[in-house]
Amino acid sequence: MHIVVVGARGQLGRALQGALAGHRLSLWTRPEHDITDPAIADAVAAANPAVVINAAAWTDVDGAESHPDAAFAVNALGPKYLAEGCARCGASLVQVSTNEVFPGEPGTFYREYEPLGPGSTYARSKAAGERAAARMLSRLYIVRVAWLYGPGGNHFPGKILAAAERKGRLQVVADEVGNPTYAPDVAGAIAQLIQTGRYGIYHLVNQGHASRYDWAVELLRLAGRSQIPVTPISRADWPRPAPPPAHAVLVNQAAAALGIRLRPWQEALAEFVGRMQPEEDTDPTGEMP
Repeated sequence: MHIVVVGARGQLGRALQGALAGHRLSLWTRPEHDITDPAIADAVAAANPAVVINAAAWTDVDGAESHPDAAFAVNALGPKYLAEGCARCGASLVQVSTNEVFPGEPGTFYREYEPLGPGSTYARSKAAGERAAARMLSRLYIVRVAWLYGPGGNHFPGKILAAAERKGRLQVVADEVGNPTYAPDVAGAIAQLIQTGRYGIYHLVNQGHASRYDWAVELLRLAGRSQIPVTPISRADWPRPAPPPAHAVLVNQAAAALGIRLRPWQEALAEFVGRMQPEEDTDPTGEMP
């Protein structure tokens, strides 16, 4: 199968290359393939793939507040143009989205077809991308992920370990809850999903949920740094230009019905710690958080 991976340099894009190694892959990155350019639709049609996987996104959540046009160009117009190209050549599209399209009401668990309620500019741009792709194309998989991390990425675990080394103690938010999700596990699940031909919305997250504090404590334990003191704090103690939803916990119901399940987040985190690589910076148009 010929598959185009857009955003191939990011942490999910790299993981997809491994998960899809048995297929013919076209790896698209900026600046050669810029999804904010309407001509990307022509490039998709000319490439004539069976599937396009859009793992590219504007991921600077706080920066989107001061650069809304740039965020919407990547996260909303980009999926529209890719879907247009797919429609012209008969390809399917996997549009990777985020748990932040939900409002994140405390105690709420979000299944695939529940109403959206994006709060930040970033979240609104991702929700707009879902809608734009769906208007252009019926052969569409919308894959929502949450708290994505993986080898070589710019992510929460890497920042926590770096801060632990630098400061010797940490303060971590305890009232923001989500699904820590390992990029190679998402990539493997996407590889299974595109074989089904069952289009729709899917939540591909590792099983279980945690607070940022829980995640940090488990990470330090697995990394042999349990001696580092970690103090729980509230979201109010860590103000941001774009406050994230407090409890945007996703439930994998639709993919599980197809037999596609990701392992518990603790198991995935243990694998990540075992194969950690030096951190690499990514640009804000790289990968999903």
